[in-house]
Amino acid sequence: MALSTQGLPSAFSRRRQLGTHMSEINVTPFIDVMLVLLVIFMVTAPMMQSGIGINLPQAETDTKPAEEGLTLTVTKDQYVHIGDSTININLLERRLTEYFANKPKKVVYLQADKDLPYGVVVRIMDITKKAGIELIGIITEPIDVKDKGR
Repeated sequence: MALSTQGLPSAFSRRRQLGTHMSEINVTPFIDVMLVLLVIFMVTAPMMQSGIGINLPQAETDTKPAEEGLTLTVTKDQYVHIGDSTININLLERRLTEYFANKPKKVVYLQADKDLPYGVVVRIMDITKKAGIELIGIITEPIDVKDKGR
């Protein structure tokens, strides 16, 4: 039994004409925008990875920090960093004491710029020892094979 719209009132046929709009969402522009954003983030991501710029002194033995312990970084401008945050040197002892308060092993790795005055490095090591740190390691860069002959 086939239904035809010929015998039905005109209101039904009018409603059918109004309801012929496409009810699906066109996602093509959305995908285009997302792909453009993806390309922009892929290009700019390597530029945003800027760490703390220091020139480490070179040594024949390779020293890398172990899994446990805290790394202190001292830049050429005498700024002290714990991770990515800059610490005032006057507050360093308190921050180290708070950090190692409930830790059984107190190890700090110091990575200082090679152009930093020796007195500043000694001052940082002294503050670290006053904070109760048991072991201080110095991070260096290995000597290049071409530089070893000099």
